Amino acid sequence: MSRPSRRGGAAPLRRAAPLFAALGDETRLALVERLGREGPQSIVRLAAGSPITRQGVTKHLNVLAKAGLVRSERRGRERIWACEARRLEEARRYLDRISAQWDEALHRLKSFVETDVGTEMEEERK
Repeated sequence: MSRPSRRGGAAPLRRAAPLFAALGDETRLALVERLGREGPQSIVRLAAGSPITRQGVTKHLNVLAKAGLVRSERRGRERIWACEARRLEEARRYLDRISAQWDEALHRLKSFVETDVGTEMEEERK
């Protein structure tokens, strides 16, 4: 098992893992994308034109809700689903942090290679 980073710690990883596990499914990712683009919708609208049944859509939405990515409210006989912006923002911040770590690592590698190559070229000139 990999160890958590010094800056992030284990708690943020435990909190982020269910979020990314839920988004790791193509159908769930498409549902989040659609809710983000088109706004709150009923299961009937989300299932319309889809090869997935309403029951299938409901199961996917429940997984997303458990991860905190969507929420629902009852309106009459329908349940309306919407994205949970706060949780999506957490995902973005987490990915930004990972991206910054990669940028930092690549910068260190570039500096190392440039310094090493420069030293070798100077030694060859002597």
